[in-house]
Amino acid sequence: MMCFWGAQVREGLGLVKPDQVTHGKCGLRSMCPKTAVQDMSAGRSFAGFIRDGKVSVLRLRSEDSDHYGKLKQLQLKSNIRLIVCGEDGAVLLAYGGKVLIMDKSTVCRPLKGLDNRQVIQIACGDHHSMALTNDGQVFMWGENSHGQLGLRKDHPVSPSAQHVQSLSGIPLAQISAGGDHSFVLSLSGVVFGWGKNSAGQLGLGDTTDRHVPTVVNSLNQKKTVSISCGGEHTATLSKGGTVFTFGSGGSGQLGHNSFRDEHHPRVVAELWGSEVSQVTCGRHHTLVSITSSKLIYSFGCGMQGQLGNGKMIMQCVPFPVDLPTECNREYTIKKLIAGENHSIALFFKESGNESKSRGILTLDDRMIGRWLSGNEPWKVVKNFVVYRDINKVFSSAASLNGSFLKRSCDDHYQTSVECCGLDFDLVKTSFAKLSENESLISEVVKVVQQTLLPSLNPNPTGVEALRLYLLLPELIRRLKKQQRTELTEALAFKIFQLNPAARRVLEMYWSKLPDDWLKGLVKLFKKVSANLIGRFASDNMNWDIITHLPKFVTILHMVYQVCCSANRNITKSDFIIHEINDLLDVLETTHEDINIYRELFLLTGQFQAVMAQQNYYNTILKNLISLPCIFNLEAKCSLMKNRTRQGCFPLTLRRTALLEDSFSQLRTATQQQLTEYWLSVFYTEDMKRTDVNKKDFFHNVFKELCAPESQLLMYNDNETMSWFPTMLSVEKEKYFLFGILCGLAFNNNSVVHLPFPLALFKKLLNVKPSLEDLIEFSPVLGRSLQYILDYSDDVREMKMDYTIVWDGKKVELEPAEPGKNVTNSNREDFVDKYVDYTLNKSVEEVFEEFKRGFFKACNRCMAEMFEPEELRGVLVGNEEYDWDILKQNTTYEGSFNAEHPTIISFWEVFDELTSNEKKAFLLFLTGFEKVPILGMSAVKMRVRPPFIFTQDHLPQALTCHALLDLPVYQNKDTLKAKVIEAINHKRGVLGRMRQMLEYTN
Repeated sequence: MMCFWGAQVREGLGLVKPDQVTHGKCGLRSMCPKTAVQDMSAGRSFAGFIRDGKVSVLRLRSEDSDHYGKLKQLQLKSNIRLIVCGEDGAVLLAYGGKVLIMDKSTVCRPLKGLDNRQVIQIACGDHHSMALTNDGQVFMWGENSHGQLGLRKDHPVSPSAQHVQSLSGIPLAQISAGGDHSFVLSLSGVVFGWGKNSAGQLGLGDTTDRHVPTVVNSLNQKKTVSISCGGEHTATLSKGGTVFTFGSGGSGQLGHNSFRDEHHPRVVAELWGSEVSQVTCGRHHTLVSITSSKLIYSFGCGMQGQLGNGKMIMQCVPFPVDLPTECNREYTIKKLIAGENHSIALFFKESGNESKSRGILTLDDRMIGRWLSGNEPWKVVKNFVVYRDINKVFSSAASLNGSFLKRSCDDHYQTSVECCGLDFDLVKTSFAKLSENESLISEVVKVVQQTLLPSLNPNPTGVEALRLYLLLPELIRRLKKQQRTELTEALAFKIFQLNPAARRVLEMYWSKLPDDWLKGLVKLFKKVSANLIGRFASDNMNWDIITHLPKFVTILHMVYQVCCSANRNITKSDFIIHEINDLLDVLETTHEDINIYRELFLLTGQFQAVMAQQNYYNTILKNLISLPCIFNLEAKCSLMKNRTRQGCFPLTLRRTALLEDSFSQLRTATQQQLTEYWLSVFYTEDMKRTDVNKKDFFHNVFKELCAPESQLLMYNDNETMSWFPTMLSVEKEKYFLFGILCGLAFNNNSVVHLPFPLALFKKLLNVKPSLEDLIEFSPVLGRSLQYILDYSDDVREMKMDYTIVWDGKKVELEPAEPGKNVTNSNREDFVDKYVDYTLNKSVEEVFEEFKRGFFKACNRCMAEMFEPEELRGVLVGNEEYDWDILKQNTTYEGSFNAEHPTIISFWEVFDELTSNEKKAFLLFLTGFEKVPILGMSAVKMRVRPPFIFTQDHLPQALTCHALLDLPVYQNKDTLKAKVIEAINHKRGVLGRMRQMLEYTN
């Protein structure tokens, strides 16, 4: 049954004889054509009807008096499923997915530009049209005066279909076209609009036209299920029946009890609570149907009766259409059509007669089951349909992004930059089924590799396009090694090509992944990175690696940062690639070979090739250093030790004025001198450079800097740890120079006396200090603050306020509220502000000077490779004195061996030393008081007898090589006395210089 109201047209619309038309109230006419109308549409010039796949059109305007009001059946070869009418023509969709264009002369022709594509939906505006294919692609054609084609601002009129590439990957549910604007709706209810926006019909809060699809953020998470576009207004319907309208309201077509335009989507309040099932927009009016009451409401322009209420008025609130009684009793409203000045409702007694809107192809259990069905191997039973479906689904980003949505509780409608809307359990079980069949999964891999990945858009318009980057790793990890490696590499390239905004959203999605998924992601990218590093070790001139490896490691580093910020149950060790140590060994060996055989390479003409190889290695290293998550501590220290330097930067000092002279020369040093050269130390008392000078310099200068007499620092209660003072007693520049010395020590692999809490190293690496750091510096104060946090009763009993005393200074932590009391509700804020003041705000100016100096003197990328704990260990060392390991790692040269009497006596004497004497020996041997960060195993002591010695000579150490020259003493007592004398009285530069003078004499 069909009901028709509005502007006068031929009685019966040519579908039935005039006497078969029933006239109801308010100008409504109803009829029951013998052949049911499957679909219909009304535009400005035509109304079109589909019956049994045949199309008839009725001319609605009188320009051509010979054909006005006559129903004309189109002679078409194909059966037609859908018709939509525009201003002067129509678009037809055949059952096979072919699109036909009907012009104003009712001549139909195939649309160009849609070769071999199956269209499932069509839409028509005044002078432009849209088509949606079953693989989720949108095509547009027609005029582009306001950007309604969604292509670009200067794109001309297009008579053939043009792909809207910016929507690639978005799984679409519906398309809609208005006068000169266009809309699409995704499966998760995200709304995109573009084109003319003169009245705010795009719902973007302004009246500026858009030439590319733009998300209507106001409708996000509103569970939108359908859209309809009018001449210059738009309506959306949410699941549950809420109607939003926006755009032109001059005829009341928005239903807001006003005639104002709306630039943002606004709820039609009069329909609130109604079970609205359909909404459709005409040129200047709107129709909605309500399922429960079988009513139709109308609002807007009714000057030609198109509102169905018997009045020729502009109506700005929804009012019921006066439908025939039998409509309410026997029929169900299946489709509403709002045209230029007409309104039509199609009713059916039984469901199934109407034309249903089809959706894009998506992957589900039913489809997978069909692919896997049959007793024979898949290759044998494979047929065209299965092959077609695999190609359609896995070559389409939109199809995959529309699969596996979390539909329980409508969770997929919550899709946003923080929620991907996927059902991870469903994904896992589906891909597990797919991977059971080797032939099937091979076909899937081929399609993904050859078609899907090359088609991905690096600048996606909506976040739904990023689901694919979550789905593919789950598929890839189930593949065989070769397939897994190739696809992971290809996927990493695509992630790397994403624009920064898209990558940030993807990182957010990673942070929300279940733990097993995130661990799988780490494992996947770690494996491919390790594989490339392994290939480098065996084929170290493979130029593909220099291009590929940094990109894969960058992806791994992105995941690492996500895990750190999201506090996930994944450890830092999960990211370490141990093969990197082999790579560093190759680089170190090559560097050594170049230095040793430089002259030979020059003579044989190989020098340029060898240097090119070294530059290649250096490029690899430069790229990897900025991605520290893959390095273990040993590898980081190896990089520090073996970094290429350009030469030496000399400091010439007086032993009696170390700080004064070093500060004077460091003021004028360039950053290049400080960071790219090794430090060499000369003393004016003896201009010979010695290997011990540098380490002794750092040892003595830091002892002097950190001593209370320097007035540079403040100290904790037991004077075991230092911090920056609140009130300065020295020039601010000295903190800058102090930072330079710390940076120099780091840059020259020197362990120094720097008794600072971990907070210093956190701040250098832009990590926020915590209460634990304050506890380390001031245990009593820190634990008192922890007690406040843990206190189970009312904190007000302690009678504390936000006024504190720090470094002898009274401070208001809440300047806007002096004396503010600490309560249970604000105690966390109080402790946070206390920690922030003591470790940040109170020392901000001084610390920034120190930091500026530190990074002037050391390579920032190298320093930032380390975690705060590691950076402290590199600079300060540790106190894990395992003397047994020192003995085990010691080697002997010359006439010495482990069984030599002098060596046996030496170790007996060493075991008898006190703990402090053993530490003094370590300083004597290495120039460091503490153990290097890698532990005592990093101290490789070598012991040899001197070439010339007497019983009066003391043991001598070459600290740069941990080399001990141990004279062969006549007895153990003499050996012990000489060792103790050396480490206690002559461990400094002066003592060793005297020994050297004695040897030379």
